[in-house]
Amino acid sequence: MGRAACACVCMHAPGREGLAHMPRPDLPSQAWSSRGLLIVQLEASEGDSAQHPLPPLCPHGNPLCPQHPAIMASTMAAYKDKMKEMSMLSLICSCFYPQVHPNNIYKYGDMEVKPINKRLSGQSFEVILKAPADLSPDRPQPLASPPKKKDISLDDLQKRLEAAEERRKSQEAQVLKNLAEKREHEREVLHKALEENNNFSRMAEEKLNYKMEMNEENRKAYLSALKQRLQEKELHAAEVRRNKELQADLSG
Repeated sequence: MGRAACACVCMHAPGREGLAHMPRPDLPSQAWSSRGLLIVQLEASEGDSAQHPLPPLCPHGNPLCPQHPAIMASTMAAYKDKMKEMSMLSLICSCFYPQVHPNNIYKYGDMEVKPINKRLSGQSFEVILKAPADLSPDRPQPLASPPKKKDISLDDLQKRLEAAEERRKSQEAQVLKNLAEKREHEREVLHKALEENNNFSRMAEEKLNYKMEMNEENRKAYLSALKQRLQEKELHAAEVRRNKELQADLSG
């Protein structure tokens, strides 16, 4: 039982990009292209070739030539028969395992973009920049390298050290001056607080002494008034007793 070679006939599919492959009816196997276009390859023995005879080809070699409707009808009928013989599992598997195409290099002006690796998480690219072809004076110039540092002599180094020492001394003097001013301000604030405290204490003592003096004077005035009233009562009582005695003598 020998096997016949693959004989796929390609035609342009209207409304789609790429090629749609129409199978010959003598090789029963299938696959899918990376663009989702069905590629059917049929393999069969010599007995299958006798059962499904090959359709004749037009002079141009196209079995779906619109100028030969009989040839096109025979090819389409054989295509439908072989599609019925396919298993659904093989078609589904062919969708999940597409054919892999090699990486392509895309050119955008002065750049070349080459895809490196494609995964489910993303796509990595390699960008290649070409040398500038514009040599006009208006073109952007590359960044110039920084100028080299000059060698420093011992005199310059000594001058820099002296200047640094002067700056250090000036900074120390400024720090000491700031500290002295801060301490003087703190001393003034403390003296002012003590003075205010002493003034408050003196005023409070004066108020207390004045209040005590007023209370003492009021007490003395109250006691003198009370003594005076008692004396008046005693005088009135003595006068009443004397009047009673006189009345008693006159009546007796």
